[in-house]
Amino acid sequence: MSQFSQHSFANEKALIRVDFNVPLNDKYAITDDTRIRAAIPTVKKVLKDGGSVILMSHLGRPKDGPTEKYSLKHLLPHLKQLLGTEVAFATDCIGEPATSAAAALKPGQVLLLENLRFHKEEEKGDKAFAEKLAKLGDIYVNDAFGTAHRAHASTAIIAQFFPKDKRMFGLLMEAEVNSAEKVLHQSQKPFTAIIGGAKVSDKILIIENLMERATDIIIGGGMAYTFLKALGGRIGNSLCENDRLDTARELCDKAEKKGVRIHLPADSIIADKFAADASDSSAPSNNIPDGWMGLDIGENACEQFTNIIHRSKTILWNGPMGVFEMEKFQRGTRGIARAVAEATQKGAYSLVGGGDSVAAVNQFGYADKVSYVSTGGGALLEYFEGKELPGIAAVKA
Repeated sequence: MSQFSQHSFANEKALIRVDFNVPLNDKYAITDDTRIRAAIPTVKKVLKDGGSVILMSHLGRPKDGPTEKYSLKHLLPHLKQLLGTEVAFATDCIGEPATSAAAALKPGQVLLLENLRFHKEEEKGDKAFAEKLAKLGDIYVNDAFGTAHRAHASTAIIAQFFPKDKRMFGLLMEAEVNSAEKVLHQSQKPFTAIIGGAKVSDKILIIENLMERATDIIIGGGMAYTFLKALGGRIGNSLCENDRLDTARELCDKAEKKGVRIHLPADSIIADKFAADASDSSAPSNNIPDGWMGLDIGENACEQFTNIIHRSKTILWNGPMGVFEMEKFQRGTRGIARAVAEATQKGAYSLVGGGDSVAAVNQFGYADKVSYVSTGGGALLEYFEGKELPGIAAVKA
């Protein structure tokens, strides 16, 4: 049993750091509420125990203090709906508005504080600011895995103002850490890591760390073309980091020495321009004609990768196979999502993490058919790079 599950929050004010950094459209409506829904069980447990809840979060990257676009008040209607209860709102996260609203809270009530990042001190990890936040509650719960890699006031500094038995992870944070640990330290072989996205430079550390554990590493998306060119292929106008060609070659050499198989897409869906209405064709990934660019993995690559995924016992998927936002170039990512879901049904453990992969499994309807969908993009990446996350270390300290 976890510390959070065992704790009774009766008559306590739980100050919960959540990750409500959700996308909003120009009418301030939430376009993806995954992160809010993920925090609901933690909030409900506190309320059920007879405690009250003070929620704090950031939203976006406001530059100069309070900005209408980034106000958390836009989330109130949806949050009330998901919780099935009223939610009070404080127009600031510290000072009089926050202090009086927190003081007035009765058991069973919920208060949402205004955006933490309206104060520069939050991102600076300011101790005095963290102390002001800490005074609002009796107990600190960190349930924001998405920001665990940031040493901010509300994620890493604040914990020191609470005794050890009054600081803990929420249910979401526990599930995130457990799923990542399961893949990193208790993975069954064959273990396949599917790494996609645009840039090799973003994924070097994760690929290096996974080489210690994975049996197979599938590389797709824009970053595959840097590898293909490094190995002597012709990639036309495909995305390529020319300053990373040596790195790509070194990673391939390292993998070979460790007996880890790196798989690059056999063929690609190519286009004459980066646009939804581009003319498209297919070509071997290492022989793309001049003037054309690879925007998705091809049919053979899809089959090649599906076979590898189907025989895996552990699967980590981070990053799409192509520009799946455009219908013409989404078949590869959709195929991989299907393969991961099928392997999971056969008993594999699958963890999907990183914004675009999560968006893909949601879009294609496979989110409930994989073992775990992570809410943390950068945090999950850094965890797999082997780094200690400040938000986790602070609670454990």
